[in-house]
Amino acid sequence: MATFLYRLGRFSFRKRHFVALFWVALLALAGAGAAGAPAAGNSSFSIPGTEAQKAFDLLDERFPGTSADGATARVVFKAPDGQKMTDPGNKAAVQETVEELSGGSEVVQVSDPYQGGGVSRDGSIAYASVTYEVSGMELEESSREALKAAAEDARESGLTVEIGGDALQAVPETGSAEIIGIGVAAVVLVITLGSLLAAGLPLLTAIVGVGIGVASITALASTLDLGSTTSILASMIGLAVGIDYALFVVSRYRAELAEGRTREEAAGRAVGTAGSAVVFAGLTVVIALVGLSVVNIPMLTKMGIAAAGTVAVAVLIALTLIPALLGYAGRRVRPAGEKSKLLGGGRAKDKAERPNMGTRWASFVVRRPLAVLLLGVVGLGAAAVPAGSLELGLPDDGSQPTSTTQRRAYDLLSEGFGPGFNGPLVVVVDAEGSDDPQAAFKQAGDEIKELDNVVNVAPAAPNKAGDTATIAVIPDAKPSSVATEDLVHDIRAAGADIKDGTGADVLVTGATAMNIDVSQKLNDALVPYLVLVVGLAFLLLIVVFRSILVPLKAALGFLLSVLAALGAVVAVYQWGWLSGLMGVEETGPIMSMMPIFMVGVVFGLAMDYEVFLVTRIREAHVHGEKPAQAVVTGFRYSARVVTAAAIIMIAVFSGFIGSSDSMVKMIGFGLATAVLFDAFVVRMAIVPAVLALLGAKAWWLPKWLDRALPNVDVEGESLAALDRAADKDDEDKELVRA
Repeated sequence: MATFLYRLGRFSFRKRHFVALFWVALLALAGAGAAGAPAAGNSSFSIPGTEAQKAFDLLDERFPGTSADGATARVVFKAPDGQKMTDPGNKAAVQETVEELSGGSEVVQVSDPYQGGGVSRDGSIAYASVTYEVSGMELEESSREALKAAAEDARESGLTVEIGGDALQAVPETGSAEIIGIGVAAVVLVITLGSLLAAGLPLLTAIVGVGIGVASITALASTLDLGSTTSILASMIGLAVGIDYALFVVSRYRAELAEGRTREEAAGRAVGTAGSAVVFAGLTVVIALVGLSVVNIPMLTKMGIAAAGTVAVAVLIALTLIPALLGYAGRRVRPAGEKSKLLGGGRAKDKAERPNMGTRWASFVVRRPLAVLLLGVVGLGAAAVPAGSLELGLPDDGSQPTSTTQRRAYDLLSEGFGPGFNGPLVVVVDAEGSDDPQAAFKQAGDEIKELDNVVNVAPAAPNKAGDTATIAVIPDAKPSSVATEDLVHDIRAAGADIKDGTGADVLVTGATAMNIDVSQKLNDALVPYLVLVVGLAFLLLIVVFRSILVPLKAALGFLLSVLAALGAVVAVYQWGWLSGLMGVEETGPIMSMMPIFMVGVVFGLAMDYEVFLVTRIREAHVHGEKPAQAVVTGFRYSARVVTAAAIIMIAVFSGFIGSSDSMVKMIGFGLATAVLFDAFVVRMAIVPAVLALLGAKAWWLPKWLDRALPNVDVEGESLAALDRAADKDDEDKELVRA
C-alpha cells in the first residue's frame, strides 16, 4: 500500500492542476445539486420491530384518513390573573382562534377546548389540539406562519398563548461557537506548522470536504428522507477528521523536506507513510459509523452512513488534494523546524536545541510506566463513576430552553393538567379476533384504570368497522420519568391477561411509548454493536500493527475513555454539574442514542490517534530501535502533531455545544470530552506506559498468523527498500566509472 500511495502522492503533486480542478468541479456539482433540492426537514421516525411501531402501523390501517403520522400542535391559553378561561371574553377569543386555525389548507381537525374537556379544573388554562394531514417535515412554512399568527391574534385579547407539539420543529442552529471552534483550530495549526500558508491548507481542504459532503446530503435529503440533524453531525465529524488527516500529511511532508528530499519526493513519501495511517484510521471511523445500521433504526443508520461518506471524502482529499496544494505552495511551506519570518523564522538561535516536549514526556513515562498507568486508569475510572446512574430517554418539549414557546406550552400544560398530560399513552385494542369487541374494549379500559400511576383513562373510541379502538391514558408522572416507563410495561403485562380472556390484542403507542421502545432497542443493540465494530477494527489493527497485544490495548483503552466521557455527560446533563457553563437549562435523562452513537464515533476517532501514534513507534522499532527507545522516537515525531490534532478536534466538537438542538449540543459535549480523555490520558499516557511495560512482547504475533496476514506496509518499509536500491545503483555507477 505504501508504494501505491507514494505514487499517488507524486502523481497528485505533478498533476496538481488536474487534481485541483477535479475537486473544485465536484464541489460545484454537489453545490448545484444542493441549491436545486428542497430544504432538509425533520426525518420521519420509525422503529421497526417495536410494539409502539406495530400499533402505529395498525392505526394507519384501521383508522384511514386520520393522519396518524401527521404533525400536531397544542395551542395553550392561560387567562390573566383573577380571570378564568370560561369567562365570556376569553371564551370568545379562544373560539375565534379555533375557527381561524380550522381554515388552514393542511389542517385536518382542530379540537374545541370547551367541547372536548380541554379546560383545566381551576379554569385558568385551556388548550386546542391541531392535527395536520402531513408530517412535521412536510408541513408548509405557510401553515407554520398561520399557526403563529393565530396565537399572536389571541394574545392581543390579553391571554397568554404558547404553542407546543412537533408542528413548529425548526432546523437546529449551531450558533457562533462553531466559528470559534474553527478559529481555535486555525491558531493551533499555525503554532504547530509554523507557517500561515501551511496552516491554511488543512483548513481549506477540510472545508472543501465538508462542503462536498454536506451539499451531497442536502441534495439527497428529500429523496432519502434525511433530517436536518444528519448534515450537522456529518459536518461536525467531517470537519474534525478532515483537518486532522490533512495535518498529518502536511506535517510528514515537512519532516521529509527536513531530511533533504525534493518537494515532489517529499509529497510522495508523506502520502506513502502518513497517508497509509490516514487510510486505516479512516477505515476504522467508517466501520464504526456504518456499523450503526445493526441497531435497525433507520434515522440512526442514515446519520451513520452520511457521516461515513463525509469521512471517506476527507480521506481522499488528504491523499490527493493536499499534495496538489503543496505543489502550488512550493517553497512557502518550509521544512520541519523552520518558521516563516512572520512567525519568528530566520532568527539566530541563542542556544542548542532541547529535546521537544514529546521526547521529554515519553522519556518520563518510560522511566515510570507503572505509576503513569495506574494514575491514568484510576483517573478515568473516577470520571466514569456517574455513568453507573445513566438514565436514557428521548428529548421532548420539556428539554427545550425556557425561552421557546414549546417549552412554555409544556410547562403550562403541566401546571393545568398535571405532568403526565404532556406524554399521553395511546392504547390500541385490536379486537378483530374477539367474539365480543365491545366487551374487550370495556375490559381493557377497566383494567388500565386499576393500575398505579394512572390519572385518567378516556372511554374507548372504536373505528367505523368496530373491530379496533383507541384508549387515551394520562400518566401521573412526566413522560421521561421511571414511573411512566413502569406504567407502559404494566399496561403491556395487563394486555396479556386481556388477550387470554377476550382474544383481543392490546398495544401501547404514542410518543412516550415510542421513546421507551427506542431506549430498550438501543440498549439491546449496544453489546452486538460493540462486538461487531470492535471486532472488525481489532482485526484491522492486527493487520496494521502485526501484533495481538497492541490492538487489544487499543480496544481496552477506548472502553475506558468512552465510559469516562459518558460519566461526564451524565454529570452535566443528568445531574446538572456545570450546567450553567454548558448552557443546560433542563436536566433529565440522557438521549437514548447517545451511548451507542458515542461508542461508534469515539471508537473511530480513538483509533485515529492509535494509528497515527503507534505506527510511528512501530516504524522506529521495525527500523532497529529497542522497544523503549522506539516509544521515545515515536513521540518525538508524532506527539506534537497528535496533540494539535486532538485540540483541533476538541475545539470543533465544542463549537456544537452552542447548538439550539439538545441532541446536537449533548453529542458535541460528549465527543469533545471523549477526545480529551482518549487523546491526552489513554493515547498519551496509558499507551506508552503499557508499551514500555510490555517491551518487545508488545509486537508478538504467531508465525502462522504473520504468514497468513497481508503485508500492508503502513511503516513504509517498501519505500526504504527503494532508497536502498537507489543507493546501490549509485554505488554501482560509481564503480563502473572507477
